[in-house]
Amino acid sequence: MSSSYGRYNSQSYAPSAPELPPPSNHTPPNHNYTQTSPPSSNYNNNYPHGYSYGGQVSSSGYPPPSSYVSSSSGYSDFPPGTNPDVIRSFQMVDRDRSGFIDDRELQQALSSSFHNFNLRTIRLLIFLFKHPQESLRIGPKEFTELWSCLGHWRGIFERYDKDRSGKIDPLELRDALYGIGYAVPASVLQLLLSKYSDGSSRRVELGFDSFVECGMIIKGLTDKFKVKDKRYSGSATLSYDEFMSMVLPFLVSYD
Repeated sequence: MSSSYGRYNSQSYAPSAPELPPPSNHTPPNHNYTQTSPPSSNYNNNYPHGYSYGGQVSSSGYPPPSSYVSSSSGYSDFPPGTNPDVIRSFQMVDRDRSGFIDDRELQQALSSSFHNFNLRTIRLLIFLFKHPQESLRIGPKEFTELWSCLGHWRGIFERYDKDRSGKIDPLELRDALYGIGYAVPASVLQLLLSKYSDGSSRRVELGFDSFVECGMIIKGLTDKFKVKDKRYSGSATLSYDEFMSMVLPFLVSYD
């Protein structure tokens, strides 16, 4: 099996966002997208109200280090130093105090704190972050990792939403993926974007939740492919079972 996935490094990540790269003037290859107007360079406070993640994330998308304090929540599985706002968000939706939250509860936690996530994205995130032996639910540790992951993706989203519309268009998506190390071919990008089309001729634009879903699909599949591509050559040999196990989790409808 062969793939031309541009450039990736050899670092292994848990389910997360790639590191936000430093600003760069390097332009990715033209994949037949045209930009109708120059991107805005104004990054100062032009986002709609409520776009800071739980009120605790800086303009870079990362929580300020000073905001992390030790947990006294009574939940033993939160990592030491977990942001109290993260703990409170978990506790508010874990009404039965089971120590786990399901898809609806996670949707409520994320949507009330930050952004209206659709259930399809929520269920994909739970699948990617949950313990392998668990059903579709996550505990404090996984919730904390997911929260941090979304903070990283927020930084990427803000950097590449050049017109500050709160949406990512096809050109911005291409640039964002290229900027974090994924030179996605135009045909693959168009196929991915078709998932979010409403069937009209209007240009697809992604909200933050759909952007995260796209990014996690591209990153997740690339990371799995890298495991088989030992030499980072862009080619790998997979059995049928390995291929199906790799791809199907990202194709299953979580609606």
